[in-house]
Parts: sequence; structure tokens; C-alpha cells
Amino acid sequence: MTTISQTDKSSSPDSRLAQIDGGGHVGHAEPDWTFGDYVGAVGVRLGIRRKRYVVTPGLYALGSPGQDSPIFVSANYKLSFDHLRRSLAGMNAWIVVLDTDGINVWCAAGKGTFGTDELVRKIRECRLHDCVTHRRLILPQLAAPGVAAHEIKKQTGFAVVYGPVYAADIAAFLQTGLQATPDMRRVRFRWFERLTVAWLELVIHFRKMLLSGLALAALAGVSAEGPFWSTAWNRGAMVFLLWAASYGLAGTLGPLLLPWLPTRAFSIKGAWMGAALGAFGVWVAGPDWSVLQSAAWILLVTAGASHMLLNFTGATTFTSPSGVRREVRVALPAQIAVAAIGLVAWTAAGFLPAW
Repeated sequence: MTTISQTDKSSSPDSRLAQIDGGGHVGHAEPDWTFGDYVGAVGVRLGIRRKRYVVTPGLYALGSPGQDSPIFVSANYKLSFDHLRRSLAGMNAWIVVLDTDGINVWCAAGKGTFGTDELVRKIRECRLHDCVTHRRLILPQLAAPGVAAHEIKKQTGFAVVYGPVYAADIAAFLQTGLQATPDMRRVRFRWFERLTVAWLELVIHFRKMLLSGLALAALAGVSAEGPFWSTAWNRGAMVFLLWAASYGLAGTLGPLLLPWLPTRAFSIKGAWMGAALGAFGVWVAGPDWSVLQSAAWILLVTAGASHMLLNFTGATTFTSPSGVRREVRVALPAQIAVAAIGLVAWTAAGFLPAW
């Protein structure tokens, strides 16, 4: 059983369905998630089919909506759509899905795909004027950056009402007469929410970690003490494992401890954490590493952790686009410089064992 299917409008209790969308069909949405929906939600959180986890843009009917039923607007990122339809269990409602290129509401609003032009286009394509007698659309609050409500009203006659931040609050929002409480307007980014996004970030950057870890392991074999392959094998295995562990810990602890790491800049927060992880790696390696090699390792891990947490600015609610741009302009060159110094020192340490 699929949660989203195409049903013949002529079989709907509301004969107005037959007039909508011109082709005689409207998407039908079920509020209940199937096992496949849960698997898909977990998979997309781990980066599986992340850019293809979409629903077809257009008009969907949930339950048996009529002329007075509310109209909700969502993105065609399936996880956004799924959370919305689940929150509407027991209701009769229309859902207009915009073409946001498979991007969630907040990010799509910032990129412009969840925007005024797309919403106006979908209102006309779906013939919403034939669907309901009222002229009101309920949009997610996080869509506000991309939508000019006055233009929607001017071009289509539909008024925009911004609903709560979280779909789970929609039922309460409707019960209060479309009045959101301050708590409904608040964006929360709690530890488990940060951790959920962190796992996706780890998957996204896994290839970089793998290639850089293999490179450092290979460079560990560059030595004046013996053959490359035997030295690389003896030293490289531990180097790679330490690098992978540092990557996993930085990608997990950084987001988890984000509010408590010193300073406001994400890059510096990451640098503090990277320095600690680098020092921990030196302690694990013990006397096998020279002072130069130990210093190089701390520099490399510091630069890597700083860069990872700087990337996390795109996944958090703690930053603004202008603030991120300013930080990137300063932090990125510094990270490159520190990494370059660490790489040179790491390579040189093989020829200067006494250091």
C-alpha cells in the first residue's frame, strides 16, 4: 500500500474534484506512514537518495476535502510532505505541493524555489479557485523568507497565513483560530536534532575523510628509515584509524556540544575541539611520534575539525546568511593555511625523526 497515489476525481465525494487540474485526477495523501516511509526517512537522514526523495508537485487531497476545507502548502521534499500529512490525521484538507527541487521548506525559501512565483503558478495550475470558496492558504512559518504575501494576494486573491514552525503544532493552531502562540513561532535546535543533522553531514563529507586519511597514511611511509611500503603499512594503519576516529568524534561532538564550545564563531568552536582531539590522538600514539609529527597532527586535526563545524553553519538555526559569509571569508583561508603547514610538517617529520 502506498501513501501517495493517484485517484480518479470523479470517485471523490466532492464532485468539484472533477473540475480541478484539468486532467481529471488529483493526488491522494494518507496521513498514516507505511513501513517504507519510515525506512525512507531514516535513509534520507543518512544521505541515501537524498536528492531524489521527492513527491510530484501539484494538488493532493487528504481525507474528503470540500469547498471549506483548509489549504496547506508544502515543499516536494518527501520528508516535509510526510510530516505535514501525518500532522493532519483525522482532517479533511487540501495540500498544494510546490516544486522546490527536492529541497525542504526553509532551505528552499532561502534559495527561492519555495517562492512567490512558484506559489502563484501552482495556485493557477491547480485551479484552487474552483476547489474552495474561501481564499486562504496556510504556509509553514519557515517559508516566509521566500514568499511575498502581498504579491500572492495581489496576483491570485488568496491571503497567506503563516502556520507554526513545526507541523506537529498544526492541530493546536487550527483550534486557536489560526493564532500561533509564541512557542509555536520558536525554532528549537535541541541536542538530538543537532545530532540527527550531524549524521547526514558525516555521510556527505565521508569521501573527503577517506581520501585525506589515506593520503596521511601514505605520507607516514615517507621516511629515511626504511622502505616505503613496509613503513607505510606499519605506521599508516594507526594513522588512518586515528584520522577516522577524529573525524567521527568531531562530526558528532561538535554539533552536540555546539552551545557550550567557546566563542560564537563556528570555525573557532571547531578549532578548540580539533586541538583537543589532536592532543588525544598524540596521547594514543605515544612515544612512537616525534615532536614534529605530533605538532603536525594537532594542526591537521584542528584545521579539519574547524572546517567541519564551519560547514555545519548550513544546517543550524544559530546563524544568519550574512554572518556565515563573513566568517567564511576569514576562516577558510586560515584553515587552508593551518592545514598546509600541518601537511608540510607531517611530511617532513619522516625525514627528521629526531625532531
